[in-house]
Amino acid sequence: MASYEGYCVKCREKREFEGEKKELPNGRFAAQGQCPKCGTKITRMLGKSA
Repeated sequence: MASYEGYCVKCREKREFEGEKKELPNGRFAAQGQCPKCGTKITRMLGKSA
């Protein structure tokens, strides 16, 4: 798993999270993981060719 920075909606702060890259149905890529503090799912959108 890679490390990414994303916005946690529940904590209302940017956090570093461990996640994996997934391809979405529209062809784009996103990193998805859990907030290390509260456990909420964080999704970070990545570029098309990421």
